[in-house]
Amino acid sequence: MEIEYKVNLLIAEEREQLFFELYKITFPKVAKFVANRGGSFQDAKDIFHDALVVLYEKAVEGEENFPDRPERYLIGIAKHLWLRKFRDDNKKIGLDDFEKQITIPEDYYETDNNRLASILELTGRKCLALLRAFYYEGLSLEQVKKAFGFSTLHSASAQKFKCVEKLRDTVQQKSLRYEDLA
Repeated sequence: MEIEYKVNLLIAEEREQLFFELYKITFPKVAKFVANRGGSFQDAKDIFHDALVVLYEKAVEGEENFPDRPERYLIGIAKHLWLRKFRDDNKKIGLDDFEKQITIPEDYYETDNNRLASILELTGRKCLALLRAFYYEGLSLEQVKKAFGFSTLHSASAQKFKCVEKLRDTVQQKSLRYEDLA
C-alpha cells in the first residue's frame, strides 16, 4: 500500500496522521526484518523510531528533500540502521568474555598485599585495627568511636590522624614511594 503524500499539505494534524499510517504499514516489516536477524521486539522499536526521526527531519527540510515513497524510505533507513548496529555490536566483546581472556599471575595480589600489610603492621596493632575499620570496612567516625571505646568524636579523629601520620613516617623512613604500595 503506497501512501500519497504532498509535503506542502503538512500541517501538524496531517503530519501526525501520516506518521500513524506509516507506523501501521511499515513497523511490522521492520520488526520481521530485525527478528529474522536475531533482534528483539524492543530492538525493532528502537530502530524504527530512529528511522522515523530521520524521515521526520526530511519532512521538516521541505518537499524537495522528502522521498517520493516514504514507507520504502523508512524501511530502507531502518534496515540500514539495524545492519549498522548489528555490525557494531559484533565488534564489541562483553566484559565477561574479555575477563576470561585475561590471566593474572597467582602471586600478583599476595605480593602487593603482603608489602602493604607489613608496613601497616609496623604502625602497631591498635593503629592497624583502627585504620582497617575506618578505611577498609568503611565505618563512620561515630562507629569507630564506639567500637574502640573513645570518649568523644574528637579523640577518635585525633587517634586516626596520629595513625595516618605514623604510617606516613614509616613509609618515609623505609624510603618507599606511595606508588610502591598501590
